[in-house]
Amino acid sequence: MALVAERDTKEMRGGVHSYPMAADAVCWAGGVGVLNAGYAEAASTATGLVCVGRIEESMDNTGGADGDLSVLVREGIFKFNNSAAADLIEQDDVGSIAYLVDDETVALTNG
Repeated sequence: MALVAERDTKEMRGGVHSYPMAADAVCWAGGVGVLNAGYAEAASTATGLVCVGRIEESMDNTGGADGDLSVLVREGIFKFNNSAAADLIEQDDVGSIAYLVDDETVALTNG
């Protein structure tokens, strides 16, 4: 049944989560963080990655094994760089799926 009056809609806000880092991963604060087989790393165009949010602190696991370090990642909606040309996300694309180019850029397609 559609609303006929105001509704107190409950909200659950995203928080900050700690994820174990992938071996040899470097994560820069402010970049897009992803999980690759359960381990955090900076976003890239690789397939099978799960976007988990914005990296909250720079961490360098160079030379380390999977899980040697952990990184904090915040869930939410963030403004990242937009791709260009055919991959440019425009106003009528808002709310659609976006694809990762790198840890600071999103694109309209997975190309």
